[in-house]
Amino acid sequence: MADPATTVRVDVAGRTLALSNLDKVLYPATETTKGEVLNYYMRVADLLLPLLAGRPVTRVRWPEGVGGISFFEKNLPSGAPGWLPRQVVSSTGSRRSSPEAVGHDTVTFPLVPDRAALAYLANLGSLELHVPQWRLDAEGEPRNPDRMVIDLDPGPGAGLRECSRVALLVRERLSAIGLVLVPVTSGSKGMQLYAALPGVHSSDDIRAVAQQLAQDLTAAHPDLVVWKMTKSLRPGKVLLDWSQNTAAKTTIRPPMAYIPRPGVIVAMSESLIREMRSPSIITSSIAQVCCRSTQCSRMPTHQGTGGYRAAKLTISMKAI
Repeated sequence: MADPATTVRVDVAGRTLALSNLDKVLYPATETTKGEVLNYYMRVADLLLPLLAGRPVTRVRWPEGVGGISFFEKNLPSGAPGWLPRQVVSSTGSRRSSPEAVGHDTVTFPLVPDRAALAYLANLGSLELHVPQWRLDAEGEPRNPDRMVIDLDPGPGAGLRECSRVALLVRERLSAIGLVLVPVTSGSKGMQLYAALPGVHSSDDIRAVAQQLAQDLTAAHPDLVVWKMTKSLRPGKVLLDWSQNTAAKTTIRPPMAYIPRPGVIVAMSESLIREMRSPSIITSSIAQVCCRSTQCSRMPTHQGTGGYRAAKLTISMKAI
């Protein structure tokens, strides 16, 4: 239980929250405190919340900061207030009535529709927010995915420079079927590419397209790309991880998401990718991201335009 002497009561979006230990240092390398993390999330909330809306949120919590113990948390936190929205979802990410969900467990996830919910979870040390590629419908059932994700993971001896080459290859292929990609840093040595979808195809369909893309690029560029996760195949190459489109999987909520290292995941421009010359990690500080809110808002979303041209999409790689 939080020490009353270190607890501050604040009003957030019409809710009264008890925020504790705001002076606790969560990032020793930059001396970033819990209060600064909370302030940051409130400053980017108008951009972040639409990207979280309708998606069950898995958290990675670091109660004592990034130098301490961390753990994944899917279920609603113990002691969560009654006003925090929640939804029971099949652990498979399928509709509860579907054959795929029969016999599987369910999870009661929190939802993050407003600043109060975001502040509540951040106060628990939720430095990472992970969400699936689909949203919930009005009945609380998973919809079809409204975005595709391509996760580029460099093997030993490869880095962001190699990822940038693969990203441009992926962009060229997927633009042929009407998808506009937004690249973001993964927070480590890799990169993720997102594209908005109209939500008319299942997660299995989208995963199949991503897998075929990975296989095609591996065949065309065997010295650069690999589609299998076998470790012995990966040195010097980039794994094009198509499996992240599986309904049960989640990715960290970029851009503007915190990571367990100093910095924030950010969206990247194509010009930055083309000019990349070194395999360095690219993240941004709190101040940098807050000043780059326009670029952060480019993350694709089916609720906005996202650059998506629905008429051109076919679930076939023949056009690529």
